[in-house]
Amino acid sequence: MGTEYRAVTTEADMVLLDRALRSLSHDLGDQHMAGLDALRAGLMGDTPAAYGLLAVKHDLIGAALYSPVFSTAQGAAGVYVSDLWVDAATRGQGAGRCLLAEVARRAEVQWGAAWMTLAVYGHSTASRRFYERLGFAPQDQVTQMRLPRAGLDRLKGEGR
Repeated sequence: MGTEYRAVTTEADMVLLDRALRSLSHDLGDQHMAGLDALRAGLMGDTPAAYGLLAVKHDLIGAALYSPVFSTAQGAAGVYVSDLWVDAATRGQGAGRCLLAEVARRAEVQWGAAWMTLAVYGHSTASRRFYERLGFAPQDQVTQMRLPRAGLDRLKGEGR
């Protein structure tokens, strides 16, 4: 039996995605803030903020969370992969590559994505080597910056 790739559309799939993302956060040493309620809100609303994809081969072997992005520098829509998880027992067998390929195909159909971007933790050297083998290149001239919730709330109150 081959691997089945399915979009996260049911509550059962949401539970599997949550399990995968919690495992990824644990592997990376991250605090995990997105529980089931946050995932439901982000993936199931009228305007989804993200899409989930599961890879199943008897059991869950991988998951991805991705969303649309547009770049004037690229001149096209793209896909941002915020999370990619492959079960430890399955790593090294091509599941990550296949998951990213499926994300690319779906994003192209969904919103015409012509390029892909993601972020890699500095301490995750194996992940960086994996992405570089696929053709991803670091963006040395770009610094990723984040405005946390408190700053966003302050910004929203400006100019009123």
